[in-house]
Amino acid sequence: MDESGGSGQPRSGNDEPAERHPGHPAPAGDSARPDPTPRDRSTGPEPTGPGSHPTPDTPGDTDRTDTGSTPSDSAGPEAPAPAPGVPTPPTGTHQDTPDTPGTPDTVGRRTLAHSPTGNSRPPRRAPEPRGGLLMGRPFGVPVYVAPSWFLVAALITWVFGNQLDRVLPELGAARYLVSLFFAVAFYASVLVHELAHTVAALRFKLPVRRIQLQFFGGVSEIEKEAETPGREFVLAFVGPLLSLILAGVFYLAMRPVQPGTVPGVLLAGLMISNLIVAAFNLLPGLPLDGGRMLRAVVWKITGRAMSGTVAAAWVGRALAVSVLIGLPLLTQSGALGSTAEDSVGMDTVFDALLAAILAAIIWTGAGNSLRMARLREHLPELRARNLTRRAVPVETTTPLSEALRRANAAGARALVVVDAAGEPLSLVREAAIVGVPEHRRPWVAVSGLAQDLTDGMRVSAELSGEELLDVLRATPATEYLVVEDTGEIYGVLSAADVERAFVKAMARPS
Repeated sequence: MDESGGSGQPRSGNDEPAERHPGHPAPAGDSARPDPTPRDRSTGPEPTGPGSHPTPDTPGDTDRTDTGSTPSDSAGPEAPAPAPGVPTPPTGTHQDTPDTPGTPDTVGRRTLAHSPTGNSRPPRRAPEPRGGLLMGRPFGVPVYVAPSWFLVAALITWVFGNQLDRVLPELGAARYLVSLFFAVAFYASVLVHELAHTVAALRFKLPVRRIQLQFFGGVSEIEKEAETPGREFVLAFVGPLLSLILAGVFYLAMRPVQPGTVPGVLLAGLMISNLIVAAFNLLPGLPLDGGRMLRAVVWKITGRAMSGTVAAAWVGRALAVSVLIGLPLLTQSGALGSTAEDSVGMDTVFDALLAAILAAIIWTGAGNSLRMARLREHLPELRARNLTRRAVPVETTTPLSEALRRANAAGARALVVVDAAGEPLSLVREAAIVGVPEHRRPWVAVSGLAQDLTDGMRVSAELSGEELLDVLRATPATEYLVVEDTGEIYGVLSAADVERAFVKAMARPS
């Protein structure tokens, strides 16, 4: 997610937005308006494991993962995508949580001139997620190979090479070259699986941020959630469907090939691996594609997307426990084709480790799906009108001390520099105000502390939820001018207030 961080535009972590009531806007400079200074309201991509779709680091769906599937919630090696346009707090870092909107400030209202410097710093811009090695842009979507893929490719080469030694012992050391080809071909099949999700998402006009091939599969990062359960079902189903089609293609290609040859072994291995990818992703639990399909069905029956997410997430957690316990037991019982005598030593350790990794990916992806669904449920509460600070207009030559006097008298929390006709020109930066010693304020004009307004820094007071976040993400800044549809100044929206509202939404139970 892009985090606001316009150059030289600090933000305050302590200022609270002035309360607004939809339908009763107050123009900038209206000193008669009360100033209860309520706290922020809160606000939307989840990670996924094998075969999942993140729905979303988003404000939309961000990430779909799988062992060949596309998550809306991505887990595993990929961290959930942040919500677009809103600063996302680092995991494990304590965040200040403001009071409930409308609660009076019992400690005393803080004026614009006395905001502490310590919290008036620009929001930290989250680093762009590293996608790894860029391989191309099919359909305009970048495809990356994550560093973890090379580890898995080496593992597949080693395991498949040892199997080839039993089937084709005459290959010798060349078996590892054949195994490497198999690993690349297998992940090419995974890419086709992901592209199926991507094409479906683009068909439904859902933006796809990127595709990443990584440990245990791939991730198609879809930034918005499907609008209907039917589209959600189709979006999830096309991935396993393409894997099944690929398995059929490899089966047909294997028919004229002589068994026991290198081409025959490779085609058989690719057929079986695509069947496994399809079957695994059809398991009915998040973050797998089957979990997305289950979510769509419950969503259709109940009429609530959240109900579908809760049901599919808990089924996903049950699947994680089943994989953790059941996979080693199946191997030991010989149900997967090996005898109990063969499944000892390193093989047993490897099976247990594989089961633990798969279970962790599924469990984490299910939890991320729940977390992002909760965030999207509260997203409509994030309204520009409720988070906007009252502002007073001042002319460019107005001394800072006089501007602050007017703001404090009006109970305002922001200053807008206007021309002689009252047209807004710039926003006075709060951190710049704090940096001016009080004895110099009568001699400093507000224009020297202001940030020029651009078109993207003008925000409609009617914006809310994901639409508001999209507008803020398009033009990263620390403050925005909020205007009515008539063009009248409504106030100033601080990125810090949006961030606190976002964090509070994350902490609020559904």
